[in-house]
Amino acid sequence: MILTEFDYVRPASLEEALALLAGTPGARVLAGGQSLLPGLRAGTERARLLVDVRHLAPLRGVAPSGGELRIGALTTLGELAADPLVLAGAPELAAAARANGDPQVRNLGTVGGNLAVTGRPTDLPVAALAAGAKAELAGPAGTRTVTAEELAGSGVPEGEVLTALVVPAAGGAAAFGKTADRATRYPLCAAAVRITPDGPRIAVTGATPRAVRLRGVEDRLRGGPWTTPAVLAAFRAEPRELFVPGRGTSAEYLGHLAGVLTARALARAAAHSSA
Repeated sequence: MILTEFDYVRPASLEEALALLAGTPGARVLAGGQSLLPGLRAGTERARLLVDVRHLAPLRGVAPSGGELRIGALTTLGELAADPLVLAGAPELAAAARANGDPQVRNLGTVGGNLAVTGRPTDLPVAALAAGAKAELAGPAGTRTVTAEELAGSGVPEGEVLTALVVPAAGGAAAFGKTADRATRYPLCAAAVRITPDGPRIAVTGATPRAVRLRGVEDRLRGGPWTTPAVLAAFRAEPRELFVPGRGTSAEYLGHLAGVLTARALARAAAHSSA
């Protein structure tokens, strides 16, 4: 399909971008464009104005900050997957980025775009949930911070821009696993885990309506063991309505698949933490 008509502007600063978003109903942020542009062509997305922020250097890159990693929203998925700080301190995020699409997608797609997309599952939100990450949002009223869970539940409000993801550094005690939809490469089911002193943090997506942290499963596994039978039993105790059937799969199958992926991720994370 042919793109619908819209205006385009390339602001010189984040402040200018925010002013444009606030002053133009229907304005959209253009970063990687991997979801927005195909959506505009297909007619599933609408925009009166595209505000191109791709050149804003302050929104790009990974930097350590007091035991955390600050990841700029314009950092590409390819950069995230290969960054030494992320590989060492937040391996679940690196693995989630590496599992996203193909090299062309990863070289254009951004951290912010992957976290902010709505209407379909993506890889980074589940890893951000397991990591206990926070998202920085800039808007007309200034900058604020929300948890990854809040972002997964409500998305980025109109008129605001996701500027960074702030992730506690955990070393190697974290992992990500995914079964991809063969047609789209989006997660049919993906699971991310992070082992903390209080027990494992576990999140899934694809099998659920959105990326969610499974506190019930965490509680059942808190004292161990993290064997595959124990993990599958913990998932079977979850309400079946948590898992949404679709794309030729049943809720029972997706719940089992989520348990298998989680068990494998926990085994990898535990192996790294004891190495």
